[in-house]
Amino acid sequence: MSPPLKLVRRGLQDTTEVLAMELALALPGTEMPRWNELEWRLATAAAVAHGISPLLCRFSTWQRPAWRRFLVEQRGHVAQRHERIAALLRRIDDDARVAGVPLMALKGAALHALGLYAPGDRPMADIDLLVDDANVDAATALLTALGYEASFVQWKHRVFKPAGLPPVTGLGEHRDTPINIELHTRIHERLPVATVDITAQVRPHAAQPGLNAYPSAGALMNHLLLHAAGNICGRSLRLIHLNDIALLATRMAPGDWAPLWADSAPWWALPPLRLVARYYRDAVPKAVLSRLERACPPLLRLFARRQTLTRLSCSNLWLNALPGLEWSRSPADAARYLKNRLRPTQESIEERADMVRTQAWLQGQDWVTLGHRRRLLTWLTRPVPRMDTLYVVGKALEYGT
Repeated sequence: MSPPLKLVRRGLQDTTEVLAMELALALPGTEMPRWNELEWRLATAAAVAHGISPLLCRFSTWQRPAWRRFLVEQRGHVAQRHERIAALLRRIDDDARVAGVPLMALKGAALHALGLYAPGDRPMADIDLLVDDANVDAATALLTALGYEASFVQWKHRVFKPAGLPPVTGLGEHRDTPINIELHTRIHERLPVATVDITAQVRPHAAQPGLNAYPSAGALMNHLLLHAAGNICGRSLRLIHLNDIALLATRMAPGDWAPLWADSAPWWALPPLRLVARYYRDAVPKAVLSRLERACPPLLRLFARRQTLTRLSCSNLWLNALPGLEWSRSPADAARYLKNRLRPTQESIEERADMVRTQAWLQGQDWVTLGHRRRLLTWLTRPVPRMDTLYVVGKALEYGT
């Protein structure tokens, strides 16, 4: 029998915030929480949802046997999957050099290449690659030769999946999970409707055939912050995103932050850095926060001061009917956003259909197949739980039984 959703909601909130402090402070000897069995299972769900199980295996000192077994198991799966990802990246690099195609390995792959994470520390859901428009067809041919097929296209990227490999379902990471590849031609986010594009700041100035690195630590930080901003706007932030930013920030000298202001004031960067500063003390220079405060719109600046990880992530069980509205920088942006919520664009409808078709956590869920008007009416009459959160909670409740 499933526990009441109100109990799940409260348990996710409590366990998420405790886990965030446990990881961010990384203090040995932290007292183990006095959670009941349901709360411990919700803690495993939160750790999985936020991508931090392998790191907790290193830093958490709590000696509850079932908890330790789960963390050790997760770290083992991530380490084995990392070997597969590293081998695939080497193959892509070699083939791209031969084909004369410049590519750029993004986010998680770049963080590993800098040594910020050891193998097994950080889960990678997929490999993200940046290619210029002129080389999209050549990159697609390269991936096809590696046994990949196009799965779907959305405004941010093209998704490629290994041909003939079924998804692996279960709680958390698994060594045999297929490695998807997302091919990007731009680095951009909709916040919530106006697009912020930082491709020019992120792309190497003289990219060579093969895999290229970010031109600087500041360029990588720029991308991590924009990616986190997009996830905050959509209420899908993960603690691993904040951990990425905190680790990189501690390696940066004051001058390394300059790429953030390369073309214009990064008005969108304050909310993610405020959250990092909330959980990771002294990771973000105060001078950077002060400068970003001046660039941030007043409503968003106020929003950034009051938020927690739980409120901006899937640990908040209830769906938000208007996620990201506070990111609108003008009445016109807000009106356009509300119009799109009331009457989705054809692009949004197609993206939703692709998600229903490709995401395991949406299979068999009546909510996602309801018409838009029915969903709006439901939102107005009762709280609606997030399907992705219910999926991982369900797997956590089944784990080990």
